Amino acid sequence: MSMHFSELAAQAAADGVIAASEVLALRGAGWADGRMDPEEAESLFLANEALREPSPEWTDFFVEALTQFIVNTVDPKGYVDDAMGEELVARIDRDGRVESMAELELLVKVLETALHTPASLKAYALSQIEQAVLHGEGPTRRGALDPQGINAAECALLRRLIFAAGGDRPISVSRAEAEMLFRIKDATLYDVNAPEWERLFVQGVANYLLGFGGHEPLNRDRAAELEQFMNAPGAGIGSFLRRMLGSDVDAEAERGFGSLLSLTPHAADMGEDTEELAHLDPAEELWLRDHLDADEELDPLEKALLAFIAEDTGEELKV
Repeated sequence: MSMHFSELAAQAAADGVIAASEVLALRGAGWADGRMDPEEAESLFLANEALREPSPEWTDFFVEALTQFIVNTVDPKGYVDDAMGEELVARIDRDGRVESMAELELLVKVLETALHTPASLKAYALSQIEQAVLHGEGPTRRGALDPQGINAAECALLRRLIFAAGGDRPISVSRAEAEMLFRIKDATLYDVNAPEWERLFVQGVANYLLGFGGHEPLNRDRAAELEQFMNAPGAGIGSFLRRMLGSDVDAEAERGFGSLLSLTPHAADMGEDTEELAHLDPAEELWLRDHLDADEELDPLEKALLAFIAEDTGEELKV
């Protein structure tokens, strides 16, 4: 590259700042061919570690450049091999955790971009994102992390991770991801959380259990259909809850179920493809019962999940 990353790293170490103009020059001169060697990639990491307050321009460049290096250096392009995955984990995990928000964004972006990633990288990313959501502070490219509760930016980060193309089950939710959602739910149950969190928890766990057609990865059209199902206004869970609670839903019940009463429409509204309702197999039902029984009471999000499952399968799970 015409602009050497080693020089950039040395400059950042000296004053802790890389100006937007320097990032622009790096994009135009140093990143013109879109290629990077391992030494240059290492220099990017060193520069990022030396910055006092990385700018949005730097974070964008750091994430984009290193994602291309990690995902497309080894053939076939788009597939992160074991060696590259191990190197990324070792580089980020030098002190036992993700050091910066830029590294956190990099992990998520690699999983979003790659067609396949090693199981070890997926497991590491799940662990790091969980810790970041529960305890992290600082700005990401799409909002700030807050150690108190689950905010909208953290919901967006979790959604990006669990539906990433290179995740455990592309476009679907894996068992490990569903278990992570339960752990986060338990840890933040009594905090003030974003409205998006209830939707993400219900959607994520139900996606794992029901799969909207099974445990094969959903194709993009089916995933879009699921997203439309979850986001469209209508009776859906609300109609089920009103039947369950009776026609007169009192104010306390309304508060307990939050925004659930207008969350989704019934699967039958989706068209002919959903006429055959999904169901839980014995292993899935046992997994769900174990998680529901863990704290010996049903909290509002677990009730929301059961309501969604009953609405989609036509059967109520007795708990």
